[in-house]
Amino acid sequence: MAILTTLLAYLTLAVAGAVAGVFYAFSVSVMRGLDAIDPREAARAMRSINRKILNPLFLGPFMGAPVLAAATGGLLLTLDRTDAAIAFFAAAAVYAFGTFLPTVVINVPMNEALARASVPDDAGGAAALWAGYSPRWTRWNTIRTVAGVACLLLAGLGLYLWGTAA
Repeated sequence: MAILTTLLAYLTLAVAGAVAGVFYAFSVSVMRGLDAIDPREAARAMRSINRKILNPLFLGPFMGAPVLAAATGGLLLTLDRTDAAIAFFAAAAVYAFGTFLPTVVINVPMNEALARASVPDDAGGAAALWAGYSPRWTRWNTIRTVAGVACLLLAGLGLYLWGTAA
């Protein structure tokens, strides 16, 4: 049981770190880069990114992080490591409410709206479309990033607590 718990704990760290890293990269570079180019091209590029990110290499970690964290917490309970289990359960909850929920409630609907919108040919119309999308999307993405990093730190705390029990 300890080997499975260890495997799940480290997988939790890996996938939480990967997802937090993707979201971090978007907030600090991708969106800033898109904001710096012609809004028509920014909207088209973001639409392409939103289509291509829907793949197993992103969706597996994105969906798996809270499941792995909760499963690790459950296994730690069976090993009488309540302190470490609580940290992993907290990681799962922070991720679920701070990363997953904003994604499905805010960022994905915004992406779908951008996909349905026709990108105006005129610069002013395109600028208005992008200005209505980018700042709000980035703000919520940054919230997802912070929650993802918090999940990662809580999982690390869980591993630390588990490892210090002797």
